Amino acid sequence: MSIRKVAIIGAGHVGSHCASALAFLRAADVITLVDRDGGKAKAQAMDAADSVSFLPYSVTIKSGEYSDCADADITVIAVGKPRLPGQTRLDLLDDSVHMARDAAACLKESGFDGIVISITNPADIIADCIRKELQKERWQAFSTGTLLDTARLIRILSELTGCGHEKIHAFALGEHGDSSMIPFSDITIDGVPFDDIKGISRERVLERTHGIGMDIINGKGSTEFGIGLALATMVKAIFDDEKRIMPASVLLEGEYGQKSVHCGVPCVIGRSGIEKIIELPLTPEEKEQLNQSCDIIRQYINRADKLPHIKN
Repeated sequence: MSIRKVAIIGAGHVGSHCASALAFLRAADVITLVDRDGGKAKAQAMDAADSVSFLPYSVTIKSGEYSDCADADITVIAVGKPRLPGQTRLDLLDDSVHMARDAAACLKESGFDGIVISITNPADIIADCIRKELQKERWQAFSTGTLLDTARLIRILSELTGCGHEKIHAFALGEHGDSSMIPFSDITIDGVPFDDIKGISRERVLERTHGIGMDIINGKGSTEFGIGLALATMVKAIFDDEKRIMPASVLLEGEYGQKSVHCGVPCVIGRSGIEKIIELPLTPEEKEQLNQSCDIIRQYINRADKLPHIKN
């Protein structure tokens, strides 16, 4: 069996929690943390390595340089500044684009030729930026997108209904952000359509799905556990060729009537990365909501494209 290697660019809160989640989910054999602050990457790697000492299987967590990405199967882009209270993810655009471009240039120079998953915010715009900088096919350069929004949606529905999360089928689509939409027509809870369940407001579910991230930031300063396990679940689906259906922010080329925009949609995830995009039969109202979210993403992609390249 070949060694499953993941490189994580960015060793902050999110990057380090991704490393831990990958280890505890047994989703990778070798995890390398890379950061411009080499001392921080080394410290995070040592801390994470301590945490796996008593696992019943072997996982190597270490720090490294961009050159260590050359033979990685998957590289995770986790660079960026944390979102502050009151900030939207889109407020992070300019700084994130510059950092993502720098990371992509170094990654390209390393000779890396694997799958790239971006988790840097704003997720959809940075996924588009990374794909363009690396000149990757859309199936191998994407973001977790609305996977975290979907995790929050499922948790909310579980709390409101008392039904276990494993019995809930639901997706959030569109922007990983305040314009994400929920196709309620596709939701089932223990096999029952959402609209047949009494006492649950669509508006309340959408409001909580949008608001939980900021609630966490206001309370502790960052989000990390949710995205860590979301990323690790996606990586595991790739390595184990699970053909698992989960949202990802992928470049749309006609799907859902959209072109030239990264957007969170359900995808089949397997050994090749994104292997298929699932087109849900949205209602006319849901289609319009998704169109509006894509228009917002596209606006910021255009803005990102116009930002000057800065040499570091």
